[in-house]
Amino acid sequence: MTLRAFLHRACVLVVLVPLLLLGGCGRASPRSVVEAVAAGVSTLNPFVDEHQGVGHDVQVRSLPVRGHIQQGDSPGLYGGTREPTICDVEKLKEFLTDPANHRKAQAWAGVLHITTAQIPDYLDRLTPVLLRHDTLVENHDYKDGTATPFNSLLQAGIAVLVDRQGQPTVKCSCGNPLLPFKGDPGHIKVEFRHGNKKWPGYDRDEVTTVRPTARPLEQLALVDVTDPARGVERPVGTEGARDTVFRTGDRHAVPEVAGTSFGEASRLLADAGLPAASDGPELPPDDARVLGSDPVAGTPLAFGEYVTLRVAEGGGGEAPSGSGGGEGSDGPSGSSLATSSGSGGGDSGSPSSPPSSSASSSPSGDSSPDVSPSPSPSPSPSSSAPSSSAPSSSAPMSSSSSFVSPSSVSPDTSSEPPPVTRTAGSGPTSEVPVPDDGAGTGTA
Repeated sequence: MTLRAFLHRACVLVVLVPLLLLGGCGRASPRSVVEAVAAGVSTLNPFVDEHQGVGHDVQVRSLPVRGHIQQGDSPGLYGGTREPTICDVEKLKEFLTDPANHRKAQAWAGVLHITTAQIPDYLDRLTPVLLRHDTLVENHDYKDGTATPFNSLLQAGIAVLVDRQGQPTVKCSCGNPLLPFKGDPGHIKVEFRHGNKKWPGYDRDEVTTVRPTARPLEQLALVDVTDPARGVERPVGTEGARDTVFRTGDRHAVPEVAGTSFGEASRLLADAGLPAASDGPELPPDDARVLGSDPVAGTPLAFGEYVTLRVAEGGGGEAPSGSGGGEGSDGPSGSSLATSSGSGGGDSGSPSSPPSSSASSSPSGDSSPDVSPSPSPSPSPSSSAPSSSAPSSSAPMSSSSSFVSPSSVSPDTSSEPPPVTRTAGSGPTSEVPVPDDGAGTGTA
């Protein structure tokens, strides 16, 4: 090889190697493939035959959401309806405890990290709700005697059972067990197939995942999907018999949260019917110190309107308990602040707010810890059982114009349940008029 040829090759390597290295490092990671699951569409390989009437969905339009991650106690995250049980927990329990379905029960329990003997008590602690946002989960079909996991985007209006951390754990219509979505919700490829077409209101940038709360919840603050002016407080582990109602048109003031931890601030906001928000791709850790809020304390907001919490950079650090602006541990001088607040609750055209999803500092009525579907849970039986035959929301709203505590609302029997229609292969489906945007199948 001549000296000239050697120098030429050396120059080519000097130029190409850095380019190749930069190209490899800058290459985007592959998107998580997610299968769209539309409301009212039958699953190909369900744990429970959907004609058995274990649960059914409601046709509603998906609502926009603030950020890709929502806490399980966010007020207005889930919906309800006056209609009789959207999810028949007793029927699902009977199916999974039938000796003829023992193999399915083993696969089902294995997904949720419990034993087959714990299934009845586990189901008794779950609460039926309707999704109000398109929600990412890890779904599980039943194939060849095993639970087969796959990522799913569940359409708003799908009925699910949530646990005491507000985490979806069962898809009602087919009994499929659910776990939290493990991918990046902002980096997904959604596939529409097997009869699941793009639904009105679908937007890949408006999907969410649910982060379980650190403390077990006592009740969930829902919005009636057929009447957004009507809010519902549902004790966890019940199906509607103990529901109380409130008007989402009432407003509550933003509480003082400066000096608390993010977890404590979120609970204070939830008690006022206001979900917490952050500007990052993920919510701050519960022990992150809160420096302030936007809007500021004292601002009246509607039920379900977001409050952005400004936290110390770097998260971490113990914060004093309580809602005042007391001193917490010193942290970096910088802070993280989200964008302006928006409404994620009831009717965007009317103000709203009341009590919301609340967590107990210690599990109420249970001497044993609650079972969670998140990794490595500590399941144990519970004595609280739901009422399986009660309507999903049985207490009508007071006619008074001012907010009244749900426990003191007087009944009104003038309300009629929405009409029920049949969807092929999926059981009854409550029909709420939804405009057709002409979208079809494909990927997005």
